[in-house]
Formats: sequence, C-alpha cells, structure tokens
Amino acid sequence: MAKGKTQKPGQTAEVRAKSREKLRFLAEMEPKKMITYPLVVFIVALLLLAVHFPPLGIDLKGGVVVTGEGISANPDQLEKELSGKLGLEVHVESFTSVSGSKGIRVYAPAGTDPQKIIDILKEKYPNADFTHSEVQPTFGEMAKKQGMRAIIFAFIAMAVVVFLFFRNPVSSLAIIFSALSDMTIAVAVMGIFRIQLTTATIAALLMLIGYTVDSNILLTTKLTKRKEDTIEEAYLSAVSTGFTMSTTTLGALLMLWIISTSPVLDNIAAVLIFGLLADFMNTWIFNAGVLRWYLSRGVEL
Repeated sequence: MAKGKTQKPGQTAEVRAKSREKLRFLAEMEPKKMITYPLVVFIVALLLLAVHFPPLGIDLKGGVVVTGEGISANPDQLEKELSGKLGLEVHVESFTSVSGSKGIRVYAPAGTDPQKIIDILKEKYPNADFTHSEVQPTFGEMAKKQGMRAIIFAFIAMAVVVFLFFRNPVSSLAIIFSALSDMTIAVAVMGIFRIQLTTATIAALLMLIGYTVDSNILLTTKLTKRKEDTIEEAYLSAVSTGFTMSTTTLGALLMLWIISTSPVLDNIAAVLIFGLLADFMNTWIFNAGVLRWYLSRGVEL
C-alpha cells in the first residue's frame, strides 16, 4: 500500500526559513520609520472620524424596522423610491433567510408610521408578508451608553492587566496605543463604507481588543525573553508566527463575510477584518519599532 508523503524536519525548517526571509524587510526597517508610519495612519483615521463618523443603527438611536419576506428587489432603488414617497430618509437592506427566500428590511427614523411603509410596499409586492418593530429613542440612547461604557471598561481592564503583566511603561503604553489605534482605524473605515455602529459592531470592537492584546503580548514576550542572538532574529521569529495567526484568522473571517446571508454577520466580519489588518501594522510595525528602539539602547524590559 502506498504511503503518503510526509515532510521531513529539514524540509519544514527550510519552509520556515523561506517565510522568514519574505518578512525580513520589516526587520530591516529603521525603528523610527516603523513608529512614524502607523502614527500618521492613526492621525488620518482620527480626521476621517471627524468627517465620516459611522451612522448609528436603529438599536442605538431608535427607529422603525419594517421587514418584508418574499421580496427580491434592488435595495438602492427601493430606498430612493421609498424616501421620495415618504418624504424622509430611509435605509433598505436585502437578506436571504435560512430557507433561501429573499426579503428586505426598511429602517426609518423614530416616529415614522410603519403602516405607511407597509402600504407603499404592498402596492408593489402584494404577495409579500410584512412585520414591523420599533425601538424608542430612549432605549436606543440607553443601549448606546451601555455599549460605550462596555468598551471603556474593557479597555481599562486590558490596560490594567497589561501593566501588571509587564510592569514597564514603555511596553505597556505601546500595547495600549496599538489597541486604541486598531479600534480607531476600524471605526474610521466603518465610516468610509457607511457600516452602521450597532450593538453587533460594538461587540466586534470588543473582540478586537482581545485579539490585539494577544498579538502584542506574543511580540513583547518574544523580544524581551528572546532566545535568539539578536533583536532582529527574535522579531523575525515572532512576526512569522504572528503573520500565520493573522492570515488564518483573516481567511476565516473573509469566508464568513462571503458566505453569510445575514447583514449582522457581514458587519461583524467586516469590522474584524478592518481591525485585524490595522493590528498587523500596529503590532508588527509600530509596537515592534518601539520595542526595537527601546531595547537597542541596552535597556531591559
């Protein structure tokens, strides 16, 4: 019986060496440049947030949601048609149910009569089934405050744990800034693509904090407790591991975004993809630059 081919230890080491060489250009960058470029991106993200902050979802600002099942329509065209007939701005999303049937959701401001939206839709889609729900502005405001409070408390808890673990202001502040920058860039890109800030996307931002800490702890531990002869070699070892972690996670999230028929899952996946791409820059370039600069001075963390 033929035996499957297995990779010898020498071949595995060769593959790892080749992957490290592809990332060597990062180790050859000057620490000051590694620190400067991500800072510029962070400032640009802040400016974008000032101009294009993500729109708030119904669950955070209140409003009316009308769901129509059995409707296959272009959401952009339907959105323009409804906005013109109602005289107010609405948002329309299409979806596919688990059974495979098509549908649409219409989001309208608080105080809108849902029956008016249903009547307009019934004229065009008489065989569709309609339901509606409403979130009062007071409940939306409460949910928004609770979401923001959750992010702040999670961030503070993360900062405390990082300080207690490393007991060094330089490495700790670099990790905290990386997490802040990841979230800022992710929210800024949400604003560019008009992805709504909802309780679901807030949960994605909370997940991003955890992933950021994991990758930064890997880098910081690898450089400060290195077994390699040089800082550069220790960095290459860490970045090759981190690159594998990031690409596998991004691959899984990309598949979720592609095959998902739920707008909620699409938005969660999109926010995490934005954040993980930013995390690669902030962890393996900015934080690495800070650590390399600090350790090159002969100071132990």
